[in-house]
Amino acid sequence: MDEKATNNLDPMEEKENPNSIKLPETIEVFRNLKNAKRFAIDIGGSLTKIAYYSTVSHRRVTYEGDSSDRDKDPSKHASQENFSYESKENARLHFVKFETKYIDHCLDFIAANLINSDGMEGKSIKATGGGAYKYASLIQDKLGLSVDKEDEMECLIQGCNFLLRNISDEAFVYNRHGNPEYDFQLADPNIFPYLLVNIGSGVSIMKVESESRVERIGGTATGGGTFWGLGSLLTKAKGFDELLELAERGDHRHVDMLVRDIYGGDYKCLGLSGDLIASSFGKVCKQDTDEGQISEADLARSLLFVISNDIGQVASLYAMMHKVKKVYFGGYFLRNHPLSMHTISFSIKYWSKGAVQSLFLRHEGYLGAIGAFLRGAECDSDKYSWLENYVGSSGLQRQRQPSIFIEDSNVPVDQLELDCWKSLLTFCPLLRDPETYVPDVVDLNADLEAREYWLNCFEESVNKFAERAIASQPDSSTSKERARLFKEKYISRLHHLKQQPFAYGNLTVRSLLDTIEHYLKEFDFPDPYLEQKQKENETALTWFESRLRELDSLSELQRREELIYSVLAGNIFDWGAKEVAAILENDQPFQFSHARDKVPDRPWLMDDLDSWLERLKGPPHERAAIFVDNSGIDVVLGMLPFARELLRRGTKVILCANSAPALNDVTHSELIVLLDKLPPCVLF
Repeated sequence: MDEKATNNLDPMEEKENPNSIKLPETIEVFRNLKNAKRFAIDIGGSLTKIAYYSTVSHRRVTYEGDSSDRDKDPSKHASQENFSYESKENARLHFVKFETKYIDHCLDFIAANLINSDGMEGKSIKATGGGAYKYASLIQDKLGLSVDKEDEMECLIQGCNFLLRNISDEAFVYNRHGNPEYDFQLADPNIFPYLLVNIGSGVSIMKVESESRVERIGGTATGGGTFWGLGSLLTKAKGFDELLELAERGDHRHVDMLVRDIYGGDYKCLGLSGDLIASSFGKVCKQDTDEGQISEADLARSLLFVISNDIGQVASLYAMMHKVKKVYFGGYFLRNHPLSMHTISFSIKYWSKGAVQSLFLRHEGYLGAIGAFLRGAECDSDKYSWLENYVGSSGLQRQRQPSIFIEDSNVPVDQLELDCWKSLLTFCPLLRDPETYVPDVVDLNADLEAREYWLNCFEESVNKFAERAIASQPDSSTSKERARLFKEKYISRLHHLKQQPFAYGNLTVRSLLDTIEHYLKEFDFPDPYLEQKQKENETALTWFESRLRELDSLSELQRREELIYSVLAGNIFDWGAKEVAAILENDQPFQFSHARDKVPDRPWLMDDLDSWLERLKGPPHERAAIFVDNSGIDVVLGMLPFARELLRRGTKVILCANSAPALNDVTHSELIVLLDKLPPCVLF
C-alpha cells in the first residue's frame, strides 16, 4: 500500500461541537447546521416542521488510473494497489419536527448555530402553514431571514408527489390484525389521480390529477385540533401523544352505544353487525352509567373513533363521488398511530364497500415542509433521486420510542434525512414488468421465523464488520473508537427492528445491508472490505488461466453446463460468509473444486438449465447484461469465464457492478482493475 492509500482524513479528531443535539445511543438531530444552505418551515397550529439543505462530506476510494485518468489516457491501467481516499460532497435534506409551542426555543438554537454560516447571508426562508403569517416577525427577528410565504395546499401536494416518487416503501396499507401488519406499496411512477386528505387542526381534501391539476374538493372542521381540544377537556392528558397513548389503553364500549345495545345483537335486515357503533358517547348519559365505570382512557378511545370514523366516511364519499380509488392521508394527526389508521381504514372500506383504498405515508407530517423547501430549492429535484438516510431518520410509531430532545431542554423532536443520489434512478428497462418487480424474495415483516434468523445473523456478524472496518484504516488513531460507535448504533437499530420491523418500510435482507452501509459511511469507513476484496481477487486470479484450460478441455455441451456450475459455485463460496471466513482464517487448504462440489444436485429450486443449453444451440444473443456480485471466486472464476463464452459466440456483453462498496461485492472501479489484469487473449 502506498503513502496515498494511508493518508486518511480522520474526522473524529476534530473537536466535537458542544452545541450539537444528540439522541443517546441512536442519532443526532439538527445535524450539519453549519453547512445549511437554505431553510423552509411549515408552521401548523400544533406542530412545526423545519426543512434545510446541507452538504455532507464523505470519502470514497479511487484508484490510480480510475475513470477520470483513463478518459485522458485510455492506455493507462487502473491499479488496485495504488488507491487513495477522495473527499466528495453530497447534498442532504434535513427535516425536523416539534410542537409549535417550542418554536422560540428551536429558533434560538438554530440561530446560535448559524452565526458563522456564510451560506445563509442575504437569504430568505420559505414558510407555509397558518403560522407562516403568525410567526413571520419572530422568524425574521430570530434568524435574520426574510420570510417568503407559500400556499399551504400547493406545498402539501408537491411534498406528497416528491415522497411517492422518491422514497422506497413510502405508502402502505395498514392491517391491524393482518400479516403483514404493514403492507408497503411498490413504487409507481404513475401516481395520479389520487385524493390527499390532509388532517391537521382541521381537514382538507384535495383531488390531484397531475402536477398542475389540483382541486380542493372538500373537508371538515373535525380534525386533529378537535381531538386534542376535546381530549384536553375530557382527560388530564397533557399532550397529543399522551392522548393517543391513553386511547390505545381504553375500551370504547363503556362509552359508545353499539348496535347490539339497541337490538340485542346484529341488525341483520340492514346488514349491521352488533359490534358497530350506533351512537358515539351514547352511554355517557347519567341514567345509563354507573359511577366510576368510565375511565379517561375509555373517553379518549371513543373520541378517537369519533374523529377517525368521521374523516374516513367523508373521505370515502368524496373518493366515490370523484371516481378516485386511492386516498392518501397526511398531516400528522395520525402520527402513524395503529388505532387511528385502523379506524380510518375500516371506515373507508365499509363506506366504499372495498372500492376505495386507504393509504398512509411513513413521513406524513413532512409534506408541507418538503413542498415549501422544493419551491425555493437551489437543487433541481427532478434531476436526482433522493434516498432515505437510515442513520438520521426516525421510524414509524415514534411515540412508542424514547423521545429525541434538544440538548439541555425538554423539547421533543422527530426527524427525517434524505441523501441525494447523483443521477435519476429508474426501473431497469430489461425487466419483463418493471412496475411490479420486487427485488426481495423474503418479506421479513411477515415471516417471523426468517426475520429472527436474519436479524440474529446480522447481529452475530457485527463484530466482523467492525474488525474489517478497523483493518481497512490501520494508520487511523480513531478507527477503533469509530468502529465501536458503529457497532453500538447498528446493534441498537437491529434491536429496534426486532420490536418494530416495519419502522423503515419493508424489512428485507437488502434493507439490512443498506443500513450497514449507511452506518459505515456515517462513521467514515467508505470501504471496510477493501483489503479483503484485494486478497480475494488476487487469489482467484492465480487460478484463472488454469480454470479456463480446464473448461476448454471439455466438449461444448459439457463446457457450457460446467460454466453454469461455476457461476453457482462462485456465489455459494462467498468469501464474506461466516463459514468461508473460518476456513481462510484457519489457513485450511482450498481449491475451486471444493466450492464446485458444494453445488447441490439437480433439480434445483429454479432450474432452467436444460432450456438454457438448448437455447445455446441456436444463434448467439445480440447482447447480455451480467450482474456481478462477490469479489474473488465469484467474479473471477464464475462470471468472467461465463462472459468469455458469450463473447466467443459473438454476443456483446455488459458487466454490471455496484457504483459504491457493499460489503465484499466487487465495485465498478475494482472490476476495471480486474479486467486490466487479464491478458486480452484469454477472453477469446
